[in-house]
Order: sequence, then structure tokens, then C-alpha cells
Amino acid sequence: MEFQSREQGDNGKLLKAQSHIWNHTFNFINSMSLKCVVELGIPDAIHKYGKPMPLSQLISSLQIHPSKTSFVHRLMRILVHSNFFTTKNVTSNDLEVEVGYVLTDSSMLLLKDNPLSLIPHLFMALDPNIIKPWHQMSTWFKNDDPTSFETEYGITFWDYARQAPKFNELFNDAMASDARLVSKFLLDDKCKGVFEGLESLVDVGGGTGTVAKAIAKAFPQLECIVLDLPHVVADLEGNENLKYVGGNMFEAIPPSNAILLKWILHDWNDEECSKILRNCKEALHMSKGEGRKIIVIDIVMGDEKSDHESIETQLFFDMLMMVFLTGKQRNKEEWANLIFSAGFSDYKIISILGIRSLIEIYP
Repeated sequence: MEFQSREQGDNGKLLKAQSHIWNHTFNFINSMSLKCVVELGIPDAIHKYGKPMPLSQLISSLQIHPSKTSFVHRLMRILVHSNFFTTKNVTSNDLEVEVGYVLTDSSMLLLKDNPLSLIPHLFMALDPNIIKPWHQMSTWFKNDDPTSFETEYGITFWDYARQAPKFNELFNDAMASDARLVSKFLLDDKCKGVFEGLESLVDVGGGTGTVAKAIAKAFPQLECIVLDLPHVVADLEGNENLKYVGGNMFEAIPPSNAILLKWILHDWNDEECSKILRNCKEALHMSKGEGRKIIVIDIVMGDEKSDHESIETQLFFDMLMMVFLTGKQRNKEEWANLIFSAGFSDYKIISILGIRSLIEIYP
């Protein structure tokens, strides 16, 4: 009776709560609608048109069944609401006013020919093989499996990638797409100084070498090595100042006076990270040259200046680590504890890469 009286006494709050639950329940609709417009080539069609594209022109440009033409405006409506497109009224030759679609900064990053395109990351994140482990979260909480991914597949994420070439390619393409965007900022005037004066650098877990290639090109005198698992680098070729080495960061890291860890440490728990960092410290100790340091690109949680959406994105990535890997996103105190427990003397955090930061760690 008490619950009923409270419910009747504040219907506004009840309806707001219902809407809040619905919004979270149906959040996947935003993701799948975004995937659909990319698969249909809608951002590219609007970009090619070169000006606000009338709905009728957009429909005629798409390879869709005639029976589906009336649904396009509904697909576009939700993505306009999500700020992937904006609209502007356009007037046709017969003076009929029609809604026209314009790209936003976000949809510009979903163009197939954009060198900084994030399409591979979108497709990887929404791949059915990636979605399945999320359905195992509650089961995972009741068993002793390290991750929900292992509850679903019975093996680790890394073992699955090694055994499934198409999935491995999907993952590597996604990481490379992010690396291209990060490289743009790493080598601008605000960050470029991090690499100046270095003689050698190892990109640990560098995948297909997207970041290392950019650094090697910008600094021809810098000897760069990409270290990753043998199956990742098996068929990759380097150049004069870039080479690929198959190995395991938990066993040994090639000597170098700088080590890059881009989005690596968040994959692993504190004990595993400590092992990686100690191996990095040994590699630095064995190297020659000045300015020895580790360069980390990762999320630092808890920045008071972050907006609501940025914090939510960081929380999404923390949940990704929980479901797929043994890692987590760390706040400043957790980073400090990790760094000092691995035997390093000092560090510096530079908040310059959006939801991620650049962390320099000194031996």
C-alpha cells in the first residue's frame, strides 16, 4: 500500500523513470542505426553530393529495394537526433521545399575514403562475435571465469583472435583506424616534442605498426621497432628505420631508450601491468642514449574537466575491459600506484588526447 501511495503521489517521477529505463534498454538502436547508414553508404552519398542533399536525391542514390524508400527518412531522423547529421531546408527547381541532409564532424569520420575513418572500429564493436559475451555478464558474475568473453567462448580474447583469422583482421583493422587518428595528434606541435631527441623506440603491442610508421616517417633518425605476437607481425615488412619483431611483452622487450604503450596497459590487471612495466624498465636499462622513458597513451579516469559524454565514453571502455579482458581504466591514484610499484621514479600526465591522456614515465 505504501508503494502504491508513493506511486500515485508522484506520477511525474514514475513516468520519467520509465523513460530513463526505456532509453537505456533501447540504446542499442542508436548503434545499429549508425551501422546501417554506414553500410548503405549514406555519409558518402551526402559528401559526394557536395551540398545539403534532399531526401529524394538521397533515396535515389541508394541501392535499396523500392519498397523501402519510405523508411529512409525515419532512419535519418534518429541519426539527426543523435547529431550524426544536421538538416537544412532546400528548394527544388519547382520551388518545392524539402529537407536536406548535411554531414557533421562525427559523420565525416565515417566516410570510407577518409584517412581517419573510424568505420573499422564501428564494425568491430558491433560484430556479432563481440556482442555475444555481453549476454553472459550475469552468468560471469556467478562463476570464476576471468572474463565474460571466456564464459561465452571458453578461451581468452587473444587466443580467439589467433585462431580466427577474419576476427583477427577485423580487430587489427579497428586498432589501426584508431592509431591513424592518434598519430595525427601525436605528431602535431603540442605532442611532437615527446619524441624529439630520441634515438630508438619500441612500440609494444603495436599491431600492424600504424603509429610506429608515422613516427618513423616524422623522425628518420629514430630507429623504431614494432613488437607484437608472431602471428600479428608475421607477414609485415619494415623499412630503413622501422622493423617488426615477433615476441611477447611478458617475456622480454627489445632494448630501447623509449617505449610506447598505446592502449596496452588498460587491457591487463595490475599484476600483469607490473610485469610489462618491469620488462620495459629492463629494456630501458639495457639501452643507450639520453631521455629514457615510457610513453603511455591511455585513459585517466576522474578528470574534473571532463563533460558528461566523455565520462560516459570512459566508463564504456572500462566495461569493455571487464567483459573482454582482465584490465580496467585507472584514475590518477591507480596510475601512480602502478607506476611506483613497478620501480619507476616519476611520471607526468598530459591531458591532450580527448578521453585519453599521454603519460610519460621516467626510470
